[in-house]
Amino acid sequence: MDLDLRKLRYFLAVAEHRHFGRAAQALFIAQPVLSRQIRAFEQELGAELFTRTTRSVELTPAGQQLYDEAPRITTVVDTALRRVHEAGRGERRLVVAFSPGLHVSDAIRAYTARHPEIAIDVFPLRWWERDAPLRDGRAHVGYLRHPFDEAGLHTVPVGRETKVACLPVSHPLAGRPALTSADLEGEPVLDVRTRRTSSLEEKFELIASGQGIALVPRSVAASYRRPDLVYLTVTDAPPVGTCLAAPEDNRAGPVRDFLDIATAILRPDGAADTREPPSRPRVVGVVAGKAAPPQAQEQDRHDAGQAAADHGHGG
Repeated sequence: MDLDLRKLRYFLAVAEHRHFGRAAQALFIAQPVLSRQIRAFEQELGAELFTRTTRSVELTPAGQQLYDEAPRITTVVDTALRRVHEAGRGERRLVVAFSPGLHVSDAIRAYTARHPEIAIDVFPLRWWERDAPLRDGRAHVGYLRHPFDEAGLHTVPVGRETKVACLPVSHPLAGRPALTSADLEGEPVLDVRTRRTSSLEEKFELIASGQGIALVPRSVAASYRRPDLVYLTVTDAPPVGTCLAAPEDNRAGPVRDFLDIATAILRPDGAADTREPPSRPRVVGVVAGKAAPPQAQEQDRHDAGQAAADHGHGG
């Protein structure tokens, strides 16, 4: 069957509002029209999407599954349409994604100097997304931090980052010059297994208020400095790899050229090294940065993905 995108958007409106009347108002259509469209959509899919009562509208298991899948569908379609419109206007655009704390501006400057005819957009990755925008078309190339699923992606190793422990300044360990993993045994660690957060800002606010500690890559700590936190090197923590990545089936032209230029710029032996600030055992910060904007809603992931988020992004 063909998926009716208009009906899918109607479905999303009802699922978000949990009310046909409010959804109809948001869509600027009459409620009876919306009800008929949803009924027709359910018949086309062969599944009931909502459980309706006089007081509430709830998702059925089939409706919940569609609600989980729908954002990926609409994102791919919207991205494809945007690219079609850009091609129709003769525009050439490259979207570069980057993980929290990683800085790709030097590579973009070098690329733009050689290819001024190509417009560049940047895409800050949320900690839970990792490689997703490369797969759904929102970004053409990414500057990422391991681990993530590399299947279907071409990756170019760039460097390695040390990890630091993020502690409130009042913590008993805050005065140490450096720490080991043994020093942190028994400490409450904020990660997705203990207390998942929707943003790095939220995580650091919890740490500053004494709710726990976290291990994060050094570049993340450098981007979120604040006076009530201390960042100490964990000397025996395994380093985190950074890399450039692009879909295997989309590495021609601008993407290939960007990978070549960015590799030379971002690797330590290249023209510049923007992976992380100089190694210091103790980092005391000032103001939180903007690398990962706050998100109101968190995404559920399978256990392996959750563990990857901890190791790779400090989420």
